[in-house]
Amino acid sequence: MKTSADLVHGYLSAVEREASALPADRRQELLADLAEHIEVTRAERPDTAIGEVLAELGDPRTIAATALAEAGNGAAGAPARGGAPARRGKIHPLVPLLMLTLPFLFAALLPHVPAAQFCSTLFRVIGAVLLCTSVHWTSVQKTTGVLLTAVLPTVAISVWISSSVAPSGDTPALLANLATLALLAGTAAWLWRVRRA
Repeated sequence: MKTSADLVHGYLSAVEREASALPADRRQELLADLAEHIEVTRAERPDTAIGEVLAELGDPRTIAATALAEAGNGAAGAPARGGAPARRGKIHPLVPLLMLTLPFLFAALLPHVPAAQFCSTLFRVIGAVLLCTSVHWTSVQKTTGVLLTAVLPTVAISVWISSSVAPSGDTPALLANLATLALLAGTAAWLWRVRRA
């Protein structure tokens, strides 16, 4: 059975093989950065399996293709060996998180302004798209983020509005809005904490 050290060594060796076209100093810098990231992640989340930590980093081919594109040895946007284009995160990871959270706050504060509701929906959809296309999170994290920040609140609000069992009055609506805002803020905080650099 492979130990954690064997898995890390195998992963870094795969990255080194895939990035063999990089200059030696840049390749060593890449490997040192990855090793440091693995070490820091394991220290911050000691209960997380090493396989999960390595999966969060991504496929060694993709990492190498991105490093080659950044170094100018590969054409930017050229397909990597795995078939996917090498991408860099051009949008700061805070942007989609704010777009998924803040518009709901404005819509909740201005419930009788149709423009606020429309803009909230529009910005939240854009935030979900930016989250899904970001390189800062894994597919599972993106799916969880979209479900918790876009799908679940939208379904809950739709049921609340169309249902005759929803309690009437401002207090229940305020409590529902606060609960939704707490869900959005908590999910955004979680996504910020687990993001990749």
